[in-house]
Amino acid sequence: MGVLKRLSSSPPALLVCLVAGGLVGRFFPDLGAVAAVLGQVYLGVIGMAALPLLVVATFFGLRQTLALPQPGRRVLMIAALAMLLVAVCAGVGTLAGVLVQPGASVDRGTREYLGAMVQRAGGAAGDTEIALDATSDPNQDKALDPNWAADLVPDNFFRVLAEGKSLGILLCTIPFGLAFAALGKGRNTALTGVFETIYRALETIISRVNLFIPVLVFSMSAYFVAKTEPRTIAAMSSFVGWFLILALSLSAVAVAVIRRQCKLPVSQVLQALKAPALISLTSASTTASIPDTIEAMSSKLGFSRGIVELVTPMSSVFLRGGSALYYALVALFVANLYGRTLAPDELALTCAGAFLAAFASAGNNSAANVAYAGVVLAMLQLPAEAALALFIAVDLICEGPRNLLTLLCACLLSALVSRGLPSERVAAGEATAATAPKPVRFAFTRADLALGVGCCLVVAVLLVVLGIGVGMKTDAREPYRLAVPGPDNAGFSK
Repeated sequence: MGVLKRLSSSPPALLVCLVAGGLVGRFFPDLGAVAAVLGQVYLGVIGMAALPLLVVATFFGLRQTLALPQPGRRVLMIAALAMLLVAVCAGVGTLAGVLVQPGASVDRGTREYLGAMVQRAGGAAGDTEIALDATSDPNQDKALDPNWAADLVPDNFFRVLAEGKSLGILLCTIPFGLAFAALGKGRNTALTGVFETIYRALETIISRVNLFIPVLVFSMSAYFVAKTEPRTIAAMSSFVGWFLILALSLSAVAVAVIRRQCKLPVSQVLQALKAPALISLTSASTTASIPDTIEAMSSKLGFSRGIVELVTPMSSVFLRGGSALYYALVALFVANLYGRTLAPDELALTCAGAFLAAFASAGNNSAANVAYAGVVLAMLQLPAEAALALFIAVDLICEGPRNLLTLLCACLLSALVSRGLPSERVAAGEATAATAPKPVRFAFTRADLALGVGCCLVVAVLLVVLGIGVGMKTDAREPYRLAVPGPDNAGFSK
């Protein structure tokens, strides 16, 4: 277990697993396809534990936030800053797309190859209809559907919990959490104890499963290399490269602001955020890093635990800063790929569309998250089928940095909202002293020592006398006990 823990928290070890998986996928593609099963098992177990944890963490976060000074002001601040952070990411993606022009310098051969990919995905006509809700008719207008409100606000909490719809889970959790927080401490003590036990149990499950992240990295790398043609990666390199640069740059800015808020050295901030950052980079789930993020932001960096427990689970669903950056860059890439220059009003529409699509994609990951790029492309009257045909092929590369930026946006939001509250950071020495067993000290006077020695001597003498008495009694009974019936006797004799 200790070896797995060291490997899962070591970037060099994860890099070795990534390279090893790529080599297996390159030279043994059949094994690469089989390795994807390990990734699915990991995501299944994480989803099983992370979704209930999302509910319980939101309960505790709401209760502790409402107990803080000016709770209404802080909740409004959380909502306003969350929208601002998503808007900033969308704006940076749009502005950077205008400056770097991803896809504009693609040569003719690469354009033909990408066009063939679109044709293979959409059929001979190159037409693909994207249904963002798999249960609905793609030809039906969502706005005219009388049941659209039921999808937004579910009527059965256990159904959305069983289906794993994190957006519906949060929408059901918030009113129940508010009612739970409104109860007096004397009335919710028993329920609080139950939730606390469930909370710690789920944290333990996730922490144990995250120990197998090296296996996940190896399997997903092998699967990606086995299923993706190298020419596809090269054709999309301009988009992938600039997205990685922008996502990591914005992540660095977020870390700098967090460091300024907690007033700690950069090295200490990076060390505290290393575990959740590695989980976000290597895991396809935005909820897998919730326990480590709460621990890092509260106990290690000192921000209010109530704010962190409220912001972290909700941000994993709603605060899609990485997705907003991704959607804006996708729109600019597709526009350049089709040789279309966007006017200033269309650039503003791109930014607004990326902002709206980021919130519309709440609760979705991986391919479902990519599909919402079609919202922005449709607003610009660009072919939406390109979002699926081109970007799903390389989404496994973009998913880690996208989740990392979303995570750090949530951490930044917690740091800004916690301003003015007392620090909850636990020093390393204090944590060690709290967890280490306290030694028991005995103090004796001379009289106490003499009395103790006398008692020990009395006990020893009594034991000796008792042993002698037992021995003498045994010797007295020995003839009777050893007499056995002879061959000519019918019974025992004295």
